[in-house]
Amino acid sequence: MAITFYSLGAAGEVTGSKHIIEIDGKSYLIDCGAFQGSRAEADRKNRELGIAFDRLEAVVLTHGHYDHCGLMPVLTKQGYEGNIYTTPATRDISSLIMMDSANIQARDAIYLRKQAVKKGEKFTWEPLYTEKDAIQATSQMVGISYNRPISIGDGVKLEFFDAGHILGSAMALFTIKNNGKETKILASGDLGRKGMPIIRDPALPPAPDYIILESTYGDRRHDVITDARNKLGIIAKRVIKNMGKILIPAFAIERTQELIYYFHLLVDDGIIPEIPIYVDSPMATNATTIFQVHPECYDEKIKEAFIIHHKNPFGFNSLHFTTSVEESKALNDKPGPFIIISADGMCEAGRIQHHLIHNIENPNTTILTVGYMAQNTLGRRIRNKESEVKIHGQWLKRRAEVEEINAFSAHADYVEALEWLKSLDTSRLKKIFLVHGEPKAQAAFKKYLAENRFPHTEIIQYGKTYQAD
Repeated sequence: MAITFYSLGAAGEVTGSKHIIEIDGKSYLIDCGAFQGSRAEADRKNRELGIAFDRLEAVVLTHGHYDHCGLMPVLTKQGYEGNIYTTPATRDISSLIMMDSANIQARDAIYLRKQAVKKGEKFTWEPLYTEKDAIQATSQMVGISYNRPISIGDGVKLEFFDAGHILGSAMALFTIKNNGKETKILASGDLGRKGMPIIRDPALPPAPDYIILESTYGDRRHDVITDARNKLGIIAKRVIKNMGKILIPAFAIERTQELIYYFHLLVDDGIIPEIPIYVDSPMATNATTIFQVHPECYDEKIKEAFIIHHKNPFGFNSLHFTTSVEESKALNDKPGPFIIISADGMCEAGRIQHHLIHNIENPNTTILTVGYMAQNTLGRRIRNKESEVKIHGQWLKRRAEVEEINAFSAHADYVEALEWLKSLDTSRLKKIFLVHGEPKAQAAFKKYLAENRFPHTEIIQYGKTYQAD
């Protein structure tokens, strides 16, 4: 039995996850995510899928973030007709993400066409996919609950375990049997953290032979969550005093719901007075509804509040969900103090860009970053406190305060990842393959693992094939 592994995305970079396990010539694709970075580079990489869809036996989707599911419609559009295995919650979330992406691309096409006409240029850009393509990809998704092993190929079983990253996120355990020999390959997807609100802690799957492990925070530690909550309260009180605004670029899935939950606690505990909070993201509004219909993913505290006591942990009196473009625009003329939580989390698209245009030059504005910002994104430039940024072709002076809270990240940092590894049964572990991280972070993480019981670690290079014994 010949087992090989290679990566066509998130190798030496954080976004665009596409990993392939090949077993006796049959390929199993883990995730098919979009690359996020500079617009030109992202467009080029996302059009070069590099996957022979006719060789795919099955596709496995670990969770619904755009950089893991965003190119599924491209895959099915190009001809893949097989199953896409995922959890029920991820099916719902990824459908929302893919449809939103199709809508954004359609709007971009209209805008770019108008700009080309104004300049007398020929317009050639086309969206990667349409809403119809997104619907087709969703129709091929098969929902599999956690801890329910299923055969996905000759001698190949798949079992999902809770990754504790976002609602429905999963580690994928492949059990491969041939002539009495059994090999277990565990793909972590994005590994979550212990003690976070709403969802459960990362699970501990059975002993694997190989682990495909993310390394996003391979050289960074997160803030302590209690310190982060205190900092959130300090920032809110300062903005209230200055009659300003807090702009929080946040992914619609998980991060937005966590922030709502923490602001709810701060108000309930009397740490901050009630301050209007606007969730200005149609996708976040829809995602919050998805959270409400998947209590099987909740941790015990949220399950008790939501199911036993019938309390809604995702809503309170000062929380408002905008439902139209007009309501979103009206926020730019509304005097503070208030808070806007809006997608995209890396500021590369969505309504957050318009709020930044109107508020980034105001010193009473605070831009709060609460998650990972990939290289060459607007979010990374703002997080780095660059004095001037370009949004929609317009250069703007950054006079707004910039604050960062790392504790809300849904990714395990390098210490948390090691703690999870040490909790696993690693008695049969032969090698760890590092994916989904920038080179500096991966090098630091590999060194750290070698110093702490895990010397057999390899950093995956794009397109290079690795053998599994």
